[in-house]
Amino acid sequence: MPIAPGAAVSEFAEAMQQRVRQARKALEEAESAGDAYEIAVAADELEDALRLARAHGVDTG
Repeated sequence: MPIAPGAAVSEFAEAMQQRVRQARKALEEAESAGDAYEIAVAADELEDALRLARAHGVDTG
């Protein structure tokens, strides 16, 4: 069964928004724990997720 044209975009946008939410949460948890390594990893993930979302016009709030 073919995918409706808007469905794939919607699913991608939803996946990107979820990735950004998870990255923000991971960064918050790392900062709360004071773990410098995890802060750096989480910050990089968040930066990458936001860059990708922006590149595809996905609103991340």
